Amino acid sequence: MLTAHIRPLSCLITFAAVSSLSGCATVTADNVDPYEPINRKIYAFNEAIDDAVLRPVAMTYKEITPRPINEGVSNIFSNVGDVVVVVNDLLQFKGKQAASDSMRLLFNSTIGIFGILDVGTAFGFPKHYEDFGQTLGYWGVGSGSYIVLPFFGPSSTRDTVGWAGDLALDPRWYIGEGERTRNFIAVTNVVSAVDKRADLIGVEKVLDQGALDQYTYVRNAYLQRREFLVYDGNPPKKESSEELDDLFSDIEDNKDKPKASTQPATK
Repeated sequence: MLTAHIRPLSCLITFAAVSSLSGCATVTADNVDPYEPINRKIYAFNEAIDDAVLRPVAMTYKEITPRPINEGVSNIFSNVGDVVVVVNDLLQFKGKQAASDSMRLLFNSTIGIFGILDVGTAFGFPKHYEDFGQTLGYWGVGSGSYIVLPFFGPSSTRDTVGWAGDLALDPRWYIGEGERTRNFIAVTNVVSAVDKRADLIGVEKVLDQGALDQYTYVRNAYLQRREFLVYDGNPPKKESSEELDDLFSDIEDNKDKPKASTQPATK
């Protein structure tokens, strides 16, 4: 009996996000994936981990957890992430968005009981997504090579550096010191991963049925989404060097050609 391969969590998140976007430029693989052989092996490893561990745990979690609790857990982690969002808003000089995200964080952390309830959205402060990888892109740092990280999935040279920056901004590091803090972060990271994976149970079927080469599909989807986020939904349109070369070649070829005569041919 044939069974569909299950996508790792990070791949599913990427696919789900890209599926909701429209008007994005298509991203090709021109020199963005020089490590493709090793990337494919890591991708397969992540699939195996998801299939053997994360997906079964997530399905059990989804079955036994009431929906209000599931949503509350998701909201808590989203609220913690808003601290990183606000800092990156400021680093990108997005003053208006930083003010909105700060108010969202304030309302959700207080009236929303540490983020359990998303009252910020109801009050007119929508969720935004900013991270240090986007900040680096905002200041002109290129994406670099595509990388698949063990357990974490799709990334790039720039976004891997950005991930380290966001890790340093995580407020959980500053609630205390020592082994208790490290254990708390480890446990909450596991809960967050399971919670996100449970929310994406239905997405995997669409991905499994929608791509012939799922590695390539996820790679292009990831790069497309990151470009979309860096440019706030308005990525620049690009012409490939080959298209430009062909255009200039056609101009040169036609420049010196005599114009076709409009007079009828005579015998």
